[in-house]
Amino acid sequence: MVALGRFDDTSSSPAAMMEKCDGQMKRVLLVDDDPAIRDMLERYLSREGYQVHTASDSAAMNDLMDGQLFDIVILDLMIGSEDGLVIARQIRQESDVPIIMLTAKGDEIDRIIGLEMGADDYLAKPFNPRELLAHMKSVLRRASPSSNGDRDSVGEVARFAGWTVDLGNRQTVSPDDREIDLTTSEFDLLVAFASNPQLVLSRNQLIDIAHGGKRYPYDRSVDIQVMRLRRKVEDDIKSPALIKTVRGTGYMFASKVHWS
Repeated sequence: MVALGRFDDTSSSPAAMMEKCDGQMKRVLLVDDDPAIRDMLERYLSREGYQVHTASDSAAMNDLMDGQLFDIVILDLMIGSEDGLVIARQIRQESDVPIIMLTAKGDEIDRIIGLEMGADDYLAKPFNPRELLAHMKSVLRRASPSSNGDRDSVGEVARFAGWTVDLGNRQTVSPDDREIDLTTSEFDLLVAFASNPQLVLSRNQLIDIAHGGKRYPYDRSVDIQVMRLRRKVEDDIKSPALIKTVRGTGYMFASKVHWS
């Protein structure tokens, strides 16, 4: 169960009021088969300035996603008889929308598989709604076009080995001129590498650079993210040319990078 916590439905936080006033309400899709959790989180997140849509299963989720775009998906991995990991993979095949998984506290293997399938973050139950809100803000901030990893200027472009990474538009273009879809966490990791070329970075350093120092209970999650990124940017993942493993230490981005 989610820890309900105490909150006042009749008032709005200053940040939420500002968000409502400027018309920039983020659209949230919450997929959970528990009606009490859906109702509680819908009320709480609405109070915080988000436009929340809910679905109890994958069919309802698909109907909503077919008709509109969302800024983030909150997905419970235990949805009745359905496998939330399969649903996560389906979403990732069709969209790069950020995904936060809700998992049972002891299901470490599900968290690992979920990250492998492209989820951007996870939160173990039970949790306080404020904790979910903090995770959402972190993921949305990183997904924003103005979020540039540890670079300061919007619109900077990194070029390496024929690749082009546009930080302002959060676009990644391959040497054969194809735009490559990267998840929020994959893009942030690539920017972290490109910002520190030819330097050996530990896992903790990569987390600090790419995710603002946020630690996961499963602290090897960065290995999963590196594996996912390699699948998209390396010609041969068994013999990577860009992202090298430094045994016992971490990783190194082997290419020279030119910024403009």
